[in-house]
Amino acid sequence: MNKFLNKKHLLYSIISGLLLGLSWPINGVVFLIFIAYVPLLIVENNLRHKSIKKIFSYSFLSFFIWNTITCWWIIYSTIFGMIFAILLYSLLMALVFSSYSLISKKLGNKLGLIYFISSWIVFEKFNLTWDFSWPSLVLGNVFSESHHLIQWFEYTGTFGGTLWVLIVNLIFYKAYSNYILKKSNYLKIFSVSLLSVSIPIIISLLTYNNQTISRDSLNISIIQPNTDPYNEKYGRTNFNILKEFKQITSNEIFNNKVIFTPETYFSESLGYSVSDFFETPFYQDLNSYLNSKNSQIISGVQFYKIYNSKLTKTNSSNYIRDSIWLDIYNSSFINSTQKQVYHKSKLVVGVENLPYKRFLEPILGNLLLDFGGTILSRATQKNRTVFTTNNNNKIAPIICYESMYGEYISEYVRNGAQFLAIITNDGWWNNSPGHKQLLSYSKIRAIESRRDIVRSANTGISAVINKRGDILKTIDYNTSGVLNSSVNLYNEITFYVKYGDYIYRIALFFFVIIVLFYFTKKK
Repeated sequence: MNKFLNKKHLLYSIISGLLLGLSWPINGVVFLIFIAYVPLLIVENNLRHKSIKKIFSYSFLSFFIWNTITCWWIIYSTIFGMIFAILLYSLLMALVFSSYSLISKKLGNKLGLIYFISSWIVFEKFNLTWDFSWPSLVLGNVFSESHHLIQWFEYTGTFGGTLWVLIVNLIFYKAYSNYILKKSNYLKIFSVSLLSVSIPIIISLLTYNNQTISRDSLNISIIQPNTDPYNEKYGRTNFNILKEFKQITSNEIFNNKVIFTPETYFSESLGYSVSDFFETPFYQDLNSYLNSKNSQIISGVQFYKIYNSKLTKTNSSNYIRDSIWLDIYNSSFINSTQKQVYHKSKLVVGVENLPYKRFLEPILGNLLLDFGGTILSRATQKNRTVFTTNNNNKIAPIICYESMYGEYISEYVRNGAQFLAIITNDGWWNNSPGHKQLLSYSKIRAIESRRDIVRSANTGISAVINKRGDILKTIDYNTSGVLNSSVNLYNEITFYVKYGDYIYRIALFFFVIIVLFYFTKKK
């Protein structure tokens, strides 16, 4: 009998992992997410009073399968990084799920279920903020390819999607439990679960069809160079890249346009000193050419800043030699009458950032940074800079990985951005789901902020996305080209942009109260 139960629990945990993975973008069946936790919840209920170790083991298996199906493509960039990410997040998710079992065992089902929802949302928020951040598997992201279903994200952000997924799973689980126990109301609960899926979808479709379009617009051009980031991109001078840029744009009609090029488009060596970039011959040449076209450019570039004393260096500075310290920036700039620069501030773990550098660097050195052609960690800035064009249009200069963080992006909009510009380099993962997922998640940012998006990729998929999350135009993967279009300009602030991740703050309240109650309640 025990062997049968173990096999049954093993099967259920595998089914949960498969349902989670097979629901995920890009080619997933999204509605599977609404029942994905049910088999694992059945396992937990059967083992709650028997073995917390087994609950942890079975849930770890489920989350390992999910993480592997959705994140295997990291292997194209780094095998170590893929293994580390999959194991770490499977472990953390299993710990969260196991803690739900402990809470339910001591405090009962009602508080346990509230804890399950709140703890998962708190975990997701923690994942967005710590140094090992990997935001891909926030449950709300599962709807990125089904953006017609989530137009209400302008009020809730992705945590609204997470809340929806968890509540529906719990209702389906309740219906199943009542069916097994032969309770007569299981059909009623099953009907409620169907309504809990369909009502938000109906609201979303109505919202989608009632979006107004701004009369103000801006002409733009997107350049996708399609340069191999491993073998070609970092071996050329910026003047050679500028020469190529002029050739690409020589036959294009630019008049009062903004041109977008990818992350680190100008990528020679360490780049330019951040203090005198606008006085360099390179910038003067570029600016003169664009002035002749009556246009502007937003482009990626690398900057550096030197410190000659340990007293003046920053926490992100890299030690070079002989009391010389260096800050390296992955940045963007716009040529305009003002000097405007933005430094990327959500960094890719391992590639651009040594997590908890003050503690790990003395132990590991550059072990975690030897990926992606760099061994120097990047510096950041505190505030979100919004670029202003010569015609006073406001643009959010978002760099690559930053586009995965909803509340982070909302800071640009609160600072006046009328549309979002994402410049990125997605060529690290070959033709895998990696670059497709990053494009797909961008649609959620458009809905949350109700802003059009311009996306310029080096090797990936460049695109124009409207405020409803529709992809209007693209340049395909492994293709070079220029995409001419226009974007609409908006000034309205959505509820989500104004209040941010308030669902997390509510969840945190319940999480803290229940945890305190757990530790103070006598057995």
